[in-house]
Amino acid sequence: MDTKRDYYEILGLPREATDDQIKRAFRNLAKKLHPDVNKGPDAEERFKEAGEAYAVLSDPEKRTAYDRYGHEGLAGMAGMDFSGGFPFDDIFEQFFGGFGGMRRAGGRRGPQPGADLRYDLTITFDEAVHGVTREIEITRAETCTRCKGSRAEPGTSPVRCKGCNGSGELRQVRQTILGSMVNVSTCPTCRGRGEDVATPCKDCHGMGRVEAPRGLSVNIPAGVDNGTQIRLTGEGEASASGGPSGNMYVVLNVKPHRYFRRQDDDVLLELEINIAQAALGTEVVIPTIDNEEKLQIPAGTQPGDVFRLRGRGVHHVRRGGRGDQVVIMNVAIPTNLTDEQHDLLKTLSHTFPNGATPREYKRDHGFFDRLRDAFGL
Repeated sequence: MDTKRDYYEILGLPREATDDQIKRAFRNLAKKLHPDVNKGPDAEERFKEAGEAYAVLSDPEKRTAYDRYGHEGLAGMAGMDFSGGFPFDDIFEQFFGGFGGMRRAGGRRGPQPGADLRYDLTITFDEAVHGVTREIEITRAETCTRCKGSRAEPGTSPVRCKGCNGSGELRQVRQTILGSMVNVSTCPTCRGRGEDVATPCKDCHGMGRVEAPRGLSVNIPAGVDNGTQIRLTGEGEASASGGPSGNMYVVLNVKPHRYFRRQDDDVLLELEINIAQAALGTEVVIPTIDNEEKLQIPAGTQPGDVFRLRGRGVHHVRRGGRGDQVVIMNVAIPTNLTDEQHDLLKTLSHTFPNGATPREYKRDHGFFDRLRDAFGL
């Protein structure tokens, strides 16, 4: 069961709230809950919760997914992984004009992490529904092995940066609606390290990092879809200032299948049968994403009739179970008859009533109505 609170409830808004209402609601909460203003024991957690709600509801794509599927619908979407800490800086940059480094005076900004990387990986339909492990090769900035990231030639040592006096940052105190805040920026001279190098390392030329190829193994779980992102923690570029490495995001592109199409976790298959099979009924063997299975087609099957094979669809990524396979019937009308077939059909036609009569409209008889019902649309 989902234990997260409803995002609309967090911001105190109805589900039909406008973008301006969402922005105003978050701004008001941020002023009340920011840890530099509110000393309550749960202020920081509530501030994080409000920020996460705003990050979703202010983004049209994320809001649509949330409105339709709840928290489950956001799984795997870009920008929805807050396991490394909520991005307070990004949110406050939008609202308070460049105070992304807001904190009480006297704090110390830690080394900045390395850059995140993106890798676009194309996989087959079968690999997407069943899962696969793929090997990829990238080129990224890694910590120099000669100087171990110090930027100085072995045997020499860096010296304190004169621009920031070794702090690695430049600070400016300003008065804002939230009180006395510090606008912090990285020292441009030492790039946040607090040190200058007199004798640069010969391998990295004083950068502390070198470009190097790297092989990675990507575990792709069963049930992923086109556009799914897989995060490889710490496999991005090395930090230039001694911080943690960034992350690698592998973005999946799924090739179309020859027969199958996908609707969420259901698999769609169009099956063509001849008029005799449709009229008399038959048993046929059809493909599924696992193997082949027998399907009993009853007599009198109509074009557009839908059959559902329970549990024969795609694995649910975030929970147990699978979707279904939906089989849609298409009755093929022959265009090139042999003489024998022509004579047989002509004889047969005399046994039927005149078919050129208007048909009374009934909603549940239409092809698109049956298809819509099959997918719960």
